[in-house]
Amino acid sequence: MSTFWDRWARFYDLVERSNSRVNAMAAARVEALVPCGATVLDCAAGTGEFSLAAAKKAAWVLSADLSPAMLAQGERKARRQGLTNISFVLRDVTALTDRDGAFDVAMAANVLHLLPQPEQAVRELWRVTAPGGRLILPTYLQGRVGAAYGTMIKIYQGVGFHYEHAFTPESYRGFLEGLRLGRVELEVIRGRVPEGIAVIEKPR
Repeated sequence: MSTFWDRWARFYDLVERSNSRVNAMAAARVEALVPCGATVLDCAAGTGEFSLAAAKKAAWVLSADLSPAMLAQGERKARRQGLTNISFVLRDVTALTDRDGAFDVAMAANVLHLLPQPEQAVRELWRVTAPGGRLILPTYLQGRVGAAYGTMIKIYQGVGFHYEHAFTPESYRGFLEGLRLGRVELEVIRGRVPEGIAVIEKPR
């Protein structure tokens, strides 16, 4: 997967503009959900849209991805925004090297629908979330796209992009509730490709 994302990293933000209203609203919502002074892991961070949003309130953000080219894009964006409380590292969201409970907030945005076994990623993120911390999982709800955007997705698939799950709000909530981690709060941002922002609080 990283080879595809390395190849397309320089075009990623341009492509994301096709769903810009939803993406901007989702990033703003994530920023609001990050407690002031928190330590944050953003895994499968891509070019860092959600990492940069979190860094506006967090004490420190670790922005992680499997694609070096994506991370390089994120670093450039952070420098342009003058953000110094963010680091960029290689990580596999399904096999994190961080200790248990290392972060006040763990999140992974717009990646679970791409993974054959997204439960592995969620459980790893939960493991590194501190007691009393927060797991934030914004995810595209591909099962609710309109016909026009469905055609665009087919074009993406032609150049190597594919997704494993076409979540709807109902199936996404059901997937997370099936993991029995805790109460799932789900907010849906509607638009060309809707986004479900799931939040699970970890008991102390």
